[in-house]
Amino acid sequence: MKFGIITHVNHNKRDNKYFGYGPYVREMDIWLNYVDEVLIAAPLLNNKITAIDAAYKHQKIHFEKVPEFNFIGLINVFYAMLKMPVVFWKIFFVMYQADHIHLRCPGNMGLLGCLVQILFPWKKKTAKYAGNWDPKSKQPWTYKLQKYILNNTFLTKNMQVLVYGNWENQSKNIKSFFTATYSDVEKQAIEKLDLKNESRFIFTGSLVEGKNPLYALKVIDELKKKQFNVILNIYGEGSERISLENYIINNKLEESVFLHGNQNINVVKEAYKESHFVILPSKSEGWPKTIAEGMFWGCVPITTKISCLPYMLDFGKRGLLLSMDLKKDVSEIQKIIENDEQFLKASTASVKWSQNYTTDLFESEIKKLVIE
Repeated sequence: MKFGIITHVNHNKRDNKYFGYGPYVREMDIWLNYVDEVLIAAPLLNNKITAIDAAYKHQKIHFEKVPEFNFIGLINVFYAMLKMPVVFWKIFFVMYQADHIHLRCPGNMGLLGCLVQILFPWKKKTAKYAGNWDPKSKQPWTYKLQKYILNNTFLTKNMQVLVYGNWENQSKNIKSFFTATYSDVEKQAIEKLDLKNESRFIFTGSLVEGKNPLYALKVIDELKKKQFNVILNIYGEGSERISLENYIINNKLEESVFLHGNQNINVVKEAYKESHFVILPSKSEGWPKTIAEGMFWGCVPITTKISCLPYMLDFGKRGLLLSMDLKKDVSEIQKIIENDEQFLKASTASVKWSQNYTTDLFESEIKKLVIE
């Protein structure tokens, strides 16, 4: 089987291997266990390979390089339109050759993929919509257009679209799904140390405004002012790093907040095990990997009321849904720190729920999508 992937994920090539964002590549490796050849249409750069990157394991990959583009601002729209003929042709070429078409959405490549796939109604197709599928959420028009096309059974045929959460009034194209990081064999009992002596928080992900890491710092700052011994470890890189460094220095948090940059999956896993809380004050999410991963290792999640997060936290029974009112949120976190029974109950419930979603179950469900 020839498996064609249309994705906006940036790739790099080293020693005849193709590298991409680690979590994405590790997920795709599971899909590719059941195919003979892989065709990829995506940007191909010449950047340095970092700790967060990973190489595809599949040995037979054909790569169709497309130029980077976006629709933000008039100048970028102008240049994007000039690149469109080449991008459309590359996507069409991959889809024409593929036995199974796989789209990664939302994204610029995903948008074009949604349009081109209309020309192949007879081919088997899947799409992974990694963003917020909530029909009521405020999103860019390009995201709404992708959702409309994918959900429309007249325009999009022979397709299963994997989305996070269960939503009303969806077509037969839409399938509620999940993402997994850890396997069944990794399940283990995690004993958290006394959080009254030291409460350890962890934030993982891109340090960008949308993920709102600064709010996590403000939470720690307020807890410190209340004389709580709290630690926040931050894993990731991004445009907000400088503002975070400045906040740490200006508020004398050097002994409480630590920026570790991008680290590999094993380093982050050990950090989850040593943490009491996983915090994500994000403004938009699909399936928030850091929350699911932290819960797997017994961290009590602290996050926003967006996308499928209320469902993941059982509407507050497995953790704390932030109001984004700093005073109120800090007060609620304080209650959990001071109540061992409440913390243990939420931690145990988090583990029980998250450890249902392993890579073993994920692979069995992916196999059905690819082979059946």
